[in-house]
Amino acid sequence: MRLYLAPLEGITGWIFRSALYKCFGGFDKYFVPFIRPNQMGHFSAREKKDILPAHNEGMYTVPQILTNKPEDFIRTAAKLKEYGYEEINLNLGCPSKTVVTKGRGAGFLAYPDRLDAFLDEIFEKCDIRISIKTRLGMEEPEEFYDLMEIYNKYPMEELIIHPRVQKDFYKNTANLELFSEILPESRNPVCYNGDIFTPDDYERFVNLQPSVERIMTGRGVLADPALARRIRGGSAAGKEELRRFHELLYAGYCEEMSGDRTILYKMKELWTYLAPRFTNYKKYAKKIKKAEKCPVYEKVVEELFENEEISAS
Repeated sequence: MRLYLAPLEGITGWIFRSALYKCFGGFDKYFVPFIRPNQMGHFSAREKKDILPAHNEGMYTVPQILTNKPEDFIRTAAKLKEYGYEEINLNLGCPSKTVVTKGRGAGFLAYPDRLDAFLDEIFEKCDIRISIKTRLGMEEPEEFYDLMEIYNKYPMEELIIHPRVQKDFYKNTANLELFSEILPESRNPVCYNGDIFTPDDYERFVNLQPSVERIMTGRGVLADPALARRIRGGSAAGKEELRRFHELLYAGYCEEMSGDRTILYKMKELWTYLAPRFTNYKKYAKKIKKAEKCPVYEKVVEELFENEEISAS
């Protein structure tokens, strides 16, 4: 089984990916949260740091592009190839309203003719492998029948399917019934993405879909950084491993960001997922949420690691 780390905007940037790789490993591919091509044709400071080879050493890294303009995609793909990348990913899955209202991400799925023309041009003109991450459609899962006909026209590296529609966001459950029905129709290799939070989730999915050889997970890794290792039969994250993981993240954010508020915003986001892994975590999670200064935050986290253990649940 090939395991992929999903690109989560604002979360799985290079600092997170690097810490995850050094502490736990387990993934075959690490996807970079989307690049938005701009009118100037330049990468933003964040995007440049995310794709720098020095920040992705040892990892097979796949940058993701968010656009509905073929010329922007083609130009960005050429620049990424100059950085040494062999594969890029097109984002057709982001459900954010600010993205969708501009006809990008999952919003592009509402315009199948335009999407078809877009894909025709980029596959003709790009000299790099292209994968696609998609949802089932905007409103109804049945939209995917027509989308699959479009996808089957193009020789993509793989088709990553998150079986929800845009209006679902991340609510409800992934539509495994339609995924199962459409799977044999794909002429491209298929990767499944959605609701793999634990090794048990993985086992249940594999039992239902033994022919699928590629799985992407994102939110599950935030709660369990050792998820990929556990899926492969390895050990759960130990407390000292989690401490090291936290230290690498925190040090990275302190070095890259300015101001306690900005740094703590990133760390508080992490702890909303990670805190339940510890015994008696609620009182510490509350203090972390209230912390406004880094020294206060550091003291609370130190107390958590000193006083509590990894929960058995």
